[in-house]
Amino acid sequence: MRFPRLAVAAAVTALTFFAQQASVTAGGIEFGPTSDKSKPRKKQAPPAAAPAPSPQTPPGGQAAPAAEAATPPAAATPAVVQAAPAAQAPAPQATAPGRVSTKGLPPPPAPRNCKTTWAFDTWMRDFRREAAAEGISQRTISLALDGMTPDQGVISRDRRQGFFAQSFLDFSAKLATPNRVTNGRAQIEKNREAFDRAIKQFGVHPAVITGFWALESDFGAGMGKLPIMRSLVTLAYDCRRGPMFRDELKAALQIIDRGDMTPDTMIGSWAGEIGQTQFLPTRYLEHAIDYDGDGRPNLFSNATDIIGTTANYMSHLGWRPNEPWLQEVRVPAEMPWDQSDLTIKHPRSQWSAWGVTQADGSPLENDALPASLLLPMGRFGPAFLALPNFDVYLQWNQSLNYATTAAYLATRIDGAPSMRRGREGIPVLTIDEAKELQRQLTARGFDVGEIDGLIGLKSRQAIKAMQIKYKLPADSYPTPELLAALRGS
Repeated sequence: MRFPRLAVAAAVTALTFFAQQASVTAGGIEFGPTSDKSKPRKKQAPPAAAPAPSPQTPPGGQAAPAAEAATPPAAATPAVVQAAPAAQAPAPQATAPGRVSTKGLPPPPAPRNCKTTWAFDTWMRDFRREAAAEGISQRTISLALDGMTPDQGVISRDRRQGFFAQSFLDFSAKLATPNRVTNGRAQIEKNREAFDRAIKQFGVHPAVITGFWALESDFGAGMGKLPIMRSLVTLAYDCRRGPMFRDELKAALQIIDRGDMTPDTMIGSWAGEIGQTQFLPTRYLEHAIDYDGDGRPNLFSNATDIIGTTANYMSHLGWRPNEPWLQEVRVPAEMPWDQSDLTIKHPRSQWSAWGVTQADGSPLENDALPASLLLPMGRFGPAFLALPNFDVYLQWNQSLNYATTAAYLATRIDGAPSMRRGREGIPVLTIDEAKELQRQLTARGFDVGEIDGLIGLKSRQAIKAMQIKYKLPADSYPTPELLAALRGS
């Protein structure tokens, strides 16, 4: 599910989480066709083949508008929907001993130019032996892996992911579309009973679930059409993220072993994700729930199971019930810009004292709710307060652009107006300039991760340090001005 990505066993504090944050996503985005004809069907098995969508649009393609539901309350203070009386939801399945953690950060990937030097046949023989030693049946291993070969197209997609290198304004304009807002509200109205149950049991706001649901698959129209097992084998074999996907491949075999799916019904994205909110197999194995009580979870076509499972997983990641997640604000012309950092949290009362207001200029809430000032385009662009629940977005997907866009889309579905775009003509580095900036920062001793042109949290922390050194406004935004100063020094 773009997803949440792997391997830190304990809960992570906010500071540690963001200090370790990488800029590369663990998965990919699949986008649906221009018409959303995929309707969730209750109590139906996952499809034996991929859905048959109409021709794909470029990234950010929009689904056709649906009937708009009544506008929910504003996102800054999302209201809790009162659940109607319902049968008790099935308890989430317990985590089996020895399974990988589904909370926190994945292990860091190898560089994109790494070379896989081991033979596939040797690797596959060793993997099959390891899977059998961990209790997976020989029948499942043979059914899923006999005759398997790697897919070079999957490796190429994993190496690229250049879509995430866009500016936040460009990225969000392509993904947080008016049609997705409309369709998200329509899904909430259509599935009100399931959302009410999820609110009561897990405390996750319906707009948050539908925001992810829209971005991950356009409500089922763009789940992907590749064999999931082949994608997982490929990514587990490849040098870049082999350890992570070795665990995902074993989890997929366990899913088959327990009878939830067969290799033929596991059709999805190139990143090996399952269903309409794109769960990696470890997430499915530990958090998928049969929310409508028909005997098994179905994330391919059962809206009730999709809603319950997504809420269950977000609760596991630490979602705080009855709290907002992202709040658009307006910043003054002068303030301590070095405080605009996701590792720094102040109560909203402190931001108010520094002159930060709500987006419409009205006073900010004068309370103790901790918040970070997020300036994805610097001090002249859109401004947000990232509240504690925003941490969950960054565990769902490590791309700052994606996480901010998903959170913003949820506020729009919840009734917030379109964001203020800020000053016209905000400078944006090209990807080559961004790589040069990362090289300049690395040469000065900063750890920015891979030199890939994706300005993530590590790069932003280094940018802020150099802005302070050169006495520039320390808003953590990469500018030509800073690049010129680094070149000159």
